[in-house]
Amino acid sequence: MIQTITKPVSFDEFVAWYPENADCKYELYDGTIIEMPLATGTHSNITGCITGELHVEIRRLKLPYSIPGACLLKPLETESGYQPDVIVLDKEELAKEPRWQKESIVTSGSSVQLVVEVVSQNWKNDYLRKLADYEGMGIPEYWIVDYLGLGGRRFIGNPKSPTLSIYTMVDGEYEVKQFREEDRVESGAFPELALTVNDIFE
Repeated sequence: MIQTITKPVSFDEFVAWYPENADCKYELYDGTIIEMPLATGTHSNITGCITGELHVEIRRLKLPYSIPGACLLKPLETESGYQPDVIVLDKEELAKEPRWQKESIVTSGSSVQLVVEVVSQNWKNDYLRKLADYEGMGIPEYWIVDYLGLGGRRFIGNPKSPTLSIYTMVDGEYEVKQFREEDRVESGAFPELALTVNDIFE
């Protein structure tokens, strides 16, 4: 990742600064604006695959959900702002979001059904920073899609291997279940999803 501004900024300053028609994504980590590297082809394919499969389920089951093209997620009580690779929003709860219509900003975990982060070299952000923030917001389901097995051994085991970790909210805390190879993905948000890990990774 390339740091673009060293002076700490607030979330609102970040939103005001964000370049219109930017060629790349930016996120805010505790007051520091970070330029996100361009995704690899595989990363983009996986993101597209997941988005497409979830869209099919939303339409098939006529769920009141949407998957926005762009969205800024504001964790509680931090000067941070994230752009998840995939985010599934609850349309009914979204109507209560004060900044959604004008700025595509989500501030309440109740507006979110599912967040997906596809891991790249900055894997610690997905397994540590974002995991803690999404849990703190009460987001019910969080997928970490580690298709290269980059995460630390304490997160994906030893020897490390490509892993899909699904964190589900239980009594205010995340519990994790991991899936590999031909394992069928088990999602609380999409319980009828007929998809294996290899379907996503390949």
